[in-house]
Amino acid sequence: MNQQSRSPVFQVDAFITNKAFSGNPAAVCLLAEPQGEEWMQAIAAEINLSETAFVCACDGGFELRWFTPTIEVNLCGHATLAAAHVLWAQPILASGTTARFQTKSGCLQAKQSGEWIELDFPAQPVEAATAPEALLSALGVAQASVYRNGEDYLVMVDTEAEVRALMPDFSRLKTVNMRGVMVTAVADDSGSDFVSRFFAPAVGIDEDPVTGSAHCALYPFWTERLNKTELTAFQASKRGGLLKLRGQGGRVMISGQARTIISGELHV
Repeated sequence: MNQQSRSPVFQVDAFITNKAFSGNPAAVCLLAEPQGEEWMQAIAAEINLSETAFVCACDGGFELRWFTPTIEVNLCGHATLAAAHVLWAQPILASGTTARFQTKSGCLQAKQSGEWIELDFPAQPVEAATAPEALLSALGVAQASVYRNGEDYLVMVDTEAEVRALMPDFSRLKTVNMRGVMVTAVADDSGSDFVSRFFAPAVGIDEDPVTGSAHCALYPFWTERLNKTELTAFQASKRGGLLKLRGQGGRVMISGQARTIISGELHV
């Protein structure tokens, strides 16, 4: 990209609740042509949100890549929701048209459903695991059930209050050799089925406000335990986020709402 090129960029709050400035902020950069990994990583570091999504038209839809301020990731829910929201809002895609993204996690789709956007993501079930030495002590949790998949640890505690009260030692949690750690419990509030928080200091994000991709593990975990096929989840970060979940074969349908907060241009 030469110095005179300009790329539209948007900041979008994804998985919002009915409260202002809720959900997880993501940047969405619309590219006229593919760009190099080093350039995209530098832009993501400059923007310094938990994720920056880079979207470029390609055969069959759009290429989509996600970067934290420090690394590229293989799957991101809130930035995918934000990217789909931008494509319809501009409108690059006509209302009602399915958004199809080619990603490092395969083909992902997003569809409109009224004011909600539904993402079609792969399920990533967890299995029981032995907690590494630093995990529970870094979380400040004395006792919990621990599980893992190829990306993250899942830690189940007894109460929602425990989830909300967590004050992890992020420097120690960073030594745990996984992308992140989700901590979860059954919800006290009848408006949600379960709550969670997500910590990922190893990839430059101490606490992620709302983590769509974590629910690829949380949905199969809780649908089995609650014996329900449709679940409502609340991510209990300071900002808070609301997600609706359902299963379809080996996929998880993750629904949320989004709002554009800032729009502008990249001048690089």
